[in-house]
Amino acid sequence: MITTDFAPGSPCMLDLGAPDVGAAASFYGTVLGWEYEPMGEGAAEGEEMEGGMFKKDGKIVAGLGKLTEEGARSAWMIYYSVTDLDATTRTVERLGGTVRVAPMDIEQWGRMAQFSDPLGGQFAAWQPGTDQGVELVDAPGSLSWVELYTTDAAAAKQFYGEVFGWQFGEMDLPGGGGAYTLITPAGLPEERMHGGLMQLPAESLALAGGRPYWHPVFAVEDCDAAVAKVTGNGGTVQMGPEDAQGVGRLAVCLDPSNADFVVLAPEARA
Repeated sequence: MITTDFAPGSPCMLDLGAPDVGAAASFYGTVLGWEYEPMGEGAAEGEEMEGGMFKKDGKIVAGLGKLTEEGARSAWMIYYSVTDLDATTRTVERLGGTVRVAPMDIEQWGRMAQFSDPLGGQFAAWQPGTDQGVELVDAPGSLSWVELYTTDAAAAKQFYGEVFGWQFGEMDLPGGGGAYTLITPAGLPEERMHGGLMQLPAESLALAGGRPYWHPVFAVEDCDAAVAKVTGNGGTVQMGPEDAQGVGRLAVCLDPSNADFVVLAPEARA
């Protein structure tokens, strides 16, 4: 369960880099019921900034910005809460990761940096100021889980375990599909589990050219209805919808620009 108290090491925000901001806003508005709120006028340039925030029921659920990095694919970026961004950055570098965006202040709201793990999986960190992160999680139309597909689960656990202090648990996938690693923030009980990681061969990671990648899982009330909206609005489905025992009904989807995400109608909690 992801909660908005954002303990250190837990996912606290996410944003999408999209080649067409308007098209992305329309797609996710239809699929997840989000409202898009542009950032407005840029203070320095006097021009409208190509980006803004997604909201659900008046609460921020994600960010959206123009994809500007040369050669980059459209993708969701997951941010993890940290108490000392500079220390996190040093740890990333010491462990063989890469600093993609150096620590920087975002006015009074907080500090952010973006990284790649040693195998190329991209992620980000956020040291909160006045802004802790998104305002709605673990509810229909909001972030409920994060997931890493990686070519080396053991290396990923070693790296992220040291960077964020994560605790790991293992579960067997049905049908002999291998192991799935469950992630919980340091010092918190299992009910605060926020994500998982799974080892796959490089050929199964074609979206990122064989490199690992993170993606978000969004809760929905009806998985099949959400999938129909995905495919009816230019998106595609990589897997599902299918039932996962003890989890719910889910599907792995791509938006029209091939940014990946999962929709999950969770099983009712006891």
